[in-house]
Amino acid sequence: MIEPKETSESEGEDAAAPSSPTFPPIQARERIPKSGVCSRSYFLVVMVFFHVYIINVIALLLYVHYNNGPVDLVTSSNGPAADDTIHRQLSDTHGHLSESEFLRDPFLQRIEGIRVGHIQELSLVPGKVHEMKTLSLKPLLFEIPGFLSEEECSLVMQLAQLKGLMESQVMVPEGQEELTEQLDLSPEDIFNLLDINQDGQLQLQEILTHSRVRDGIWLTPENLREIYAGLKADMDGNGLLSLEEFRRLSSDAFQRFLQQRGVKSSQLVRNSRHTWLYQGQGSHQVLRELKRRVTHLTRLPSALVDLSEPLQVVRYEQGGHYHAHHDSGPVYPETACTHTRLADNTSSPFETSCRYVTVLFYLNSVEGGGETAFPVADNRTYDEVSLIDNDVDLLDTRKNCDKSNLRVKPTKGTAVFWYNYLSDGRGWVGEQDEYSLHGGCVVTQGSKWVANNWINIDPDYKRQARYQQLVSQQQNNQDEGGEFNPDIHTHQDL
Repeated sequence: MIEPKETSESEGEDAAAPSSPTFPPIQARERIPKSGVCSRSYFLVVMVFFHVYIINVIALLLYVHYNNGPVDLVTSSNGPAADDTIHRQLSDTHGHLSESEFLRDPFLQRIEGIRVGHIQELSLVPGKVHEMKTLSLKPLLFEIPGFLSEEECSLVMQLAQLKGLMESQVMVPEGQEELTEQLDLSPEDIFNLLDINQDGQLQLQEILTHSRVRDGIWLTPENLREIYAGLKADMDGNGLLSLEEFRRLSSDAFQRFLQQRGVKSSQLVRNSRHTWLYQGQGSHQVLRELKRRVTHLTRLPSALVDLSEPLQVVRYEQGGHYHAHHDSGPVYPETACTHTRLADNTSSPFETSCRYVTVLFYLNSVEGGGETAFPVADNRTYDEVSLIDNDVDLLDTRKNCDKSNLRVKPTKGTAVFWYNYLSDGRGWVGEQDEYSLHGGCVVTQGSKWVANNWINIDPDYKRQARYQQLVSQQQNNQDEGGEFNPDIHTHQDL
């Protein structure tokens, strides 16, 4: 039985009025008793998700702690809005595995960049804290002001002058024809390799990106047009080379044509002078300290740092430059790393330096120019041919440094370092990081002094391990009075 809803006195008077509409009686809502099962289930689900979230957070913190050192959060002086003042205190205990421990468990630690502008704190020198700023993520690039003191910078320059600096650039490398014969490449093979877009014709960009050998002459689009005319290579004058036109040229025809006409230092790939300073046992204490600092900075095993190239010191006079390049080339199955080639049983016509990490030190503040340019840093994509577009050559550090995505100003005592290779995902060296393309902008005023520490690691782990074992055996033989083989420790200037 449904009972009508009780109304107030005023509502009853309104209902009695003849003009008011009549509504059906409203059904009263029955109160349903709540079930405790639903609320308990909901509570259990929430708690399970909450605990899983907490466990994931703890696991992430543990991973960061053991992979990158303990985390030290520093309160910003500008309040919570300036979150780039969150620093990470890097542990100085990493990178000191013994050689036997490293060979048993090979793992190369990589410092995380987090984001551009992120700052991490480093403890490299007792009683001093260095700040390391992330400049880019592609390549993974960092800047550390005050890495060297003024006294250390001056000493390194004096040691380099005392040893004597040599020209960094030779003219045209000999043996280009012999290399082609050794590789058994026909003109058709070379043409197809140069023809990137496979349209059957060679554009200026395709010729330029492959003709600029590291120690050769720096060809420009204007040079190519001049060479085409001088060698009568482009018979139809369309600025393109067909296969028939290409067959008439030798592999080093362009370089030799310019050399016969005379080459200025500004037309070379690089224009500088350099020398090498040994950093091992018996070397100057400052040089050994610098290597120790690099080991702590990179957190790589000291066995790898010790077997890498010596310190290179470079001086650029006014007008000096180094066009954009990679410090290390890609490694293919048929490629040998220079530092491990003696440990490999097979011979290869291809060699590259296999420089996993570059640490660059500015030994003075340059009055004008001399920046280190990264043309494609943090680009969304990398396309080699597009580096030269409408005669704007991003590789040319004499003309187009201002068009680079990133430029680092040389400041005395500052160090920058970056990875030339990606990780293979398993803790070892992966593919070349093409975004590590960089160069030295022309010095417009004064001179520029820099030093380079390269850490050499073979992407082929077995070859790297054989090399380290070979060096250990050589050192043991020397300790026992045996003969020393200097070729094992030889590094070429690549």
